[in-house]
Amino acid sequence: MNKSAVMLRIKEIGIIPVVRAESSEIALRAVEAIAEGGVPIVEITMTVPGAIAIIEQVSARYGTHVIVGAGTVLDQETARLCILAGAQFVVSPTFDPSTISTCRRYDVAAIPGALTPTEVITAWTAGADCVKIFPANAVGGPGYLRSLKAPLPQIELVPTGGVTLDTAAEFIKAGAMALGIGSDLVDTRVLKDGGDKVVAERARQFIDKVKSARNRPT
Repeated sequence: MNKSAVMLRIKEIGIIPVVRAESSEIALRAVEAIAEGGVPIVEITMTVPGAIAIIEQVSARYGTHVIVGAGTVLDQETARLCILAGAQFVVSPTFDPSTISTCRRYDVAAIPGALTPTEVITAWTAGADCVKIFPANAVGGPGYLRSLKAPLPQIELVPTGGVTLDTAAEFIKAGAMALGIGSDLVDTRVLKDGGDKVVAERARQFIDKVKSARNRPT
């Protein structure tokens, strides 16, 4: 799947589940549960043990049925290794120009993190495909995102950090292209207790929230 198709799919689904887990086994179960819940996108963070190998396994197992990305990527070499393992998008908590350059070289979507208007513009100008607003909930949530979108309507934003089922709709109505969702969807404690079906159902609930928010006036 080329970069344009990946970005279109992310925008269509509106959700990027962020997998942070203490083991590769839990991470892989999280991917399976998310996919079962109807979300064909997953971000494996570099904080997961053996993260790059997990990306490779997910890519080989699901092919184009699940878009796998790399998260918490801090430098260009890590980005390159993730891309070679099969990552189709690369997410960073901050803006690193060399990471964006590496993504562009391999024609892979780059989603750097930013917070202020200056940081957002800097990342966009450097070639970001969209910009992750992190930590979104800590600085005003949907209201802050709406304030960013007002002068920057041309830039696609992905709020991440504290996005929950209760706030998802408001973030979408505030102008989010998609939502980066961590523990409120990928709850590793639930998975440890065998609650894979619970995570799958949570994924379905987020999908429903995004769809209903897009169908309602702001």
